[in-house]
Amino acid sequence: MSPDKPAVEALTPVKRALVLVSVVLATTLYSTTILIVSTVLPQMQGSMSATADEVSWVITFNILATAIVTPMTGWLSGRFGVRNVMIWSVFGFTITTLMCGFANSLETLVFWRVLQGAFGAPSTPLAQSILLDTYPQRHHALVLGLFGFGVVIGPVIGPTLGGYMAETYSWRYAFYAIFPVGVIGVLGLRAFLPPDDRRSPRPLDWTGFIALSLALAATQLVLSRGQRLDWFDSLEIQIETLVAVVAFWVFAMHIMTAREPFLDPRHLRNRNYAIGLLLVALYGMLNFTPVVLLPPLLKAHANFPDTIVGEIIASRGVGGCIGFLIAGFANRVDARVSMMAGFGMLLVAGLWLMTMDLNVRPISLMANAALQGLAIGAIWVPLSVIAFSNVAEKDRPETSAVFHLLRNLGSSFFISICVAEIIRSTGVNYSRMAESISSFNPSLTLPWVMGAWDSNSLAGLQKISNEISRQSALIAYLNAFGLFTAACAITLPLILLVGSGKQKPSPMPATARTTDRKPLPTSGDG
Repeated sequence: MSPDKPAVEALTPVKRALVLVSVVLATTLYSTTILIVSTVLPQMQGSMSATADEVSWVITFNILATAIVTPMTGWLSGRFGVRNVMIWSVFGFTITTLMCGFANSLETLVFWRVLQGAFGAPSTPLAQSILLDTYPQRHHALVLGLFGFGVVIGPVIGPTLGGYMAETYSWRYAFYAIFPVGVIGVLGLRAFLPPDDRRSPRPLDWTGFIALSLALAATQLVLSRGQRLDWFDSLEIQIETLVAVVAFWVFAMHIMTAREPFLDPRHLRNRNYAIGLLLVALYGMLNFTPVVLLPPLLKAHANFPDTIVGEIIASRGVGGCIGFLIAGFANRVDARVSMMAGFGMLLVAGLWLMTMDLNVRPISLMANAALQGLAIGAIWVPLSVIAFSNVAEKDRPETSAVFHLLRNLGSSFFISICVAEIIRSTGVNYSRMAESISSFNPSLTLPWVMGAWDSNSLAGLQKISNEISRQSALIAYLNAFGLFTAACAITLPLILLVGSGKQKPSPMPATARTTDRKPLPTSGDG
């Protein structure tokens, strides 16, 4: 075996399958916690005697830790090895998850949530890198489909598991339930992951790391707290935005001139990878947005019971599982065609959501959610395959970390934008419609206009006000679904710029980081 070939190429199919199962289990474990905490947040608030703003730090600080540590994946794997980082990542995540359940104060819980996010951050990008290294390229579509299955099933399991545990026992059991599965995942990774001797340790670029960490932390704080603090009317948000802009500028200037940058910008010369980063950011924007927006609309304004809302979200998970499995076996189809079909289905689902009203039938929403899930599955596999088709094996941990970082940032950014639009549009529409409810409006004196509505009593006015609130909220959510649909449309011309991805990866020379900064031959022009 040539020295530049990884040892995993000698693995038998059974050993590869065991690696796949262990990695997918670890990924599912981590993704399960993404939404599980939001389900048990009200119980946490009561248990800790905290305000809504205080308990929100349980989520905010976890997101911050994840955003800061994710870009370090490449440096960590280069110094300690992919196998070691993956095992210790899942082990640390499992232990800190258990400690979250034991926390007896809000401060302690936030502390363990920070460590939970920091330990778990490298697991998803490393999982993808391990699978791409373990299997030959002809099997990448299949294994990435199974990997995506784990990523999408976790957020579906999370709220269901968290809600059941919190209702039956307490919010602590939502964390306790993850611990035994985490132990199994650690044992599986330790037993089946092959030795990894391909290390390329380099000094940590502290300037780039600190600048990027400040930029990501400030950005996440703006996105997490902006709506609560009324955005730029708040001095805190203004300061955090300034810090984010300055830190991003320092980071960008530094990596362009540093001899050994924290993240090497020359990966962007790979056309498929660069366009893949844009597409995965848009994918992140589209992935969880309907899951976040639909439940409050259906429960607060359409009076859907929790069980029906849960079935609608579950339908999306079922569609996603089917989509991932189909995409995993459809490796003979051009990746660009699959992505076009997937984003096209999301576009149709968005247009469909824009036509709904508060009398919508649950079966219609289930069908729409299943279509969304099918589209998500159809997109993820070819997007991952094409983005990493021309990336050298030794560069996969770093490039995969940036790939997943942009996915998470896209999701946070777009959800914040949609929530802000819903709140703004609800207030504007309520004001405009309420102006018409006046004794000076001659239409209100016509029986065929008012019907059963009564504007001459306090009880009647209250009913009219409630209906105006419902309709104002509906219009606002339809505007948010319009943003969702527009984001879907943006992806279609970008896909046309993607190359075929059939060129052989040209690895970056080992001396490139320590000698000069001359341009390297472009890899990935397709």
